[in-house]
Amino acid sequence: MLKQPLIVDLDGTLIKTDILYENANSFICSSPEKAPLLLKWLLSGKSTLKDELSELTEVDASTLPYNDELLNWLQGEKSNGREIVLATASHHIFAEQVAKHLKLFDLVLATDKETNLRGQNKADTLIKLYGEKGYDYVGDCHADLPVWESANVSHLVGTSKGLINDIKKVSTLGHVFKANRSSRIETFIKAIRLHQWIKNLLIFVPLLAAHSITDLNSVIITLLAFLAFGLTASSVYILNDLVDVQDDRHHHSKRKRPFASGDLSLVHGWLTWPCLLIAALLLSLMLLPFAFFISLVSYYTLTLAYSFTLKRKAIIDVITLAMLYTMRIIAGATATATIPSYWLLAFSIFIFFSLALIKRYSELKTAREIGKERLRGRGYLQEDLEAVSAMGTSSGYISVLVFALYIQDPNTAHMYSNTQFLWAACPILVYWISRAWLITHRGEMHDDPIVFAIKDKPSWLVGTLFVLVFVLAGVTL
Repeated sequence: MLKQPLIVDLDGTLIKTDILYENANSFICSSPEKAPLLLKWLLSGKSTLKDELSELTEVDASTLPYNDELLNWLQGEKSNGREIVLATASHHIFAEQVAKHLKLFDLVLATDKETNLRGQNKADTLIKLYGEKGYDYVGDCHADLPVWESANVSHLVGTSKGLINDIKKVSTLGHVFKANRSSRIETFIKAIRLHQWIKNLLIFVPLLAAHSITDLNSVIITLLAFLAFGLTASSVYILNDLVDVQDDRHHHSKRKRPFASGDLSLVHGWLTWPCLLIAALLLSLMLLPFAFFISLVSYYTLTLAYSFTLKRKAIIDVITLAMLYTMRIIAGATATATIPSYWLLAFSIFIFFSLALIKRYSELKTAREIGKERLRGRGYLQEDLEAVSAMGTSSGYISVLVFALYIQDPNTAHMYSNTQFLWAACPILVYWISRAWLITHRGEMHDDPIVFAIKDKPSWLVGTLFVLVFVLAGVTL
């Protein structure tokens, strides 16, 4: 006996995201100054909002985060000759693109300029086509209850006990598919990239360079600065992921990030990043020097420029990354009213310029291996690979030269009892930089060299030896 038509919802069901949120996110990121238009269109009705966004934004159906468990089941039903229909509140342009990509659906029903195909509107449309109890339906939220009520068998994506009970009251419950999302807490921690806060330890460098690490008041102030910078950095990471969500889905590893993978709603991202930023700014205004507040605002302003424009411009992007690392050192200096040496700032610029180029080289090498001519979302081509390597290694070795000149500075002799021990740091640095680039050339480098260093045992040994050199230089013999 032929089974009844199987009707499938799109947003939150077949895909782990919402096309409307995808469109709005794309619109804001490409034209932030036009964001108020979203409210204007919404006041005219959701169908108007969706229609306007359909003309101004694009969605790549091939990279959307699909629910694999549900998709496999649907393909099985299709192979058994069952009629499968896509019925969604998303705009018909995007629904058709999904259907064309999957080659799974016999019919597509979606929102147009006049009707938002959601809730009761969707139920009424399906009843006209198939009659009461004339179809089975797969949905994911309470808005689907009117559709489930008129369905013969109701399938759910998600494991909400409350929703399951509500479905059982109005229909026969069929399959319950997992939403394929990680736990909310785990996903949130991943989104704010808590492990990346280790980069903000650069804020302590001026304190160490000034030999003030035993000053309790300065340490407490620096810890507060570290927290403020951490909150700011997490705000930046979330905003950057929102801006990059389409590009990330084309990347072999970045597609697993919370927003790109659909594990975290884009709406949650737009609610979270301003809250983190406001918390950081209030903390710095109330408990830290005003100079630190200015440095924090400057850092955030530069990151915004990077996220929206500079990261797409070759060379300028890696210079900006080097500057952002150096600004952490400057921020630490403003927090404790210390003056960082020019040698320290110059060393920071060159070493982090080298590390930023390691990141780009690694991405370019991967792009070349999979046959891509250019690095998506960046201003680099395949033929730039050798030039990037040359610039990166040169910059790394220049940072060692800067350190050597720092050792020879007369002011350095006043800060250390035995400056001759500092020379041992030069071969240590040369080894680490050379090894990092060698690993990168072999294609074994993590996308982020800082994360690589955290997980790399030889890097920990190098770091320990580097600290030991400074301890020996400061010891009075």
